Amino acid sequence: MRNAKQVVNVWDPVIRIGHWTLVLAFFTAYLTEDDLMTVHVWAGYSVAGYLLLRLAWGLIGGKYARFSRFVYSPARVFAYLKNLAAGKPQHYIGHNPAGGAMVIALLLSLSGTALTGMKLYAVEDNKGPFAVSIGHAETSFRFIAAAKADEAKDDDEDGKSADAGEREDQQSEEFWEELHEFFANSTLLLVLLHVLGVVVSSRVDKENLVKAMLTGKKDIDDTYQ
Repeated sequence: MRNAKQVVNVWDPVIRIGHWTLVLAFFTAYLTEDDLMTVHVWAGYSVAGYLLLRLAWGLIGGKYARFSRFVYSPARVFAYLKNLAAGKPQHYIGHNPAGGAMVIALLLSLSGTALTGMKLYAVEDNKGPFAVSIGHAETSFRFIAAAKADEAKDDDEDGKSADAGEREDQQSEEFWEELHEFFANSTLLLVLLHVLGVVVSSRVDKENLVKAMLTGKKDIDDTYQ
């Protein structure tokens, strides 16, 4: 027989506010894409900003926010899923092992999305955090190209060189665009799996995880760890 439940504070404001801000920012960026570039870019910056905060908070934040509290070995994750499938779920005050693995996967995928997005922004428009290094590279390329042009003095060769450079720029843009889309779509898939996991876990553990992420509080008893 279970003991009476008690209410505990689990998710601090940084986690709660950041979680919903991240949801809003990601879907804003995902849905705007090329149609509203300014909105898309600033939504992407919001994602990147919270990722930096979350990484720091995972090291110095509250008890249940720290990575050391919810990052488990693959064996522990599979054992949790096996028990869950057998109808013998283990109860955790913070993230369960599967939830912790999803958090890490989402942080990695979102980081890839944000970084490739900023790189693509630099390649396409020479704007953003990577624009300075791109600008220096372009300047160096111009000096080299000018020196070669003076030596060669051949219009045909210059034309071929320009075409080759143009093709190289286009290939670079396509590469970063495809990589950015890959990470964005991977993140969307992880989000859908995360929502499914929240629904299943809420039903099995008989707790409202969405409410907990809004209030920061959970009802626990002595079966929770």
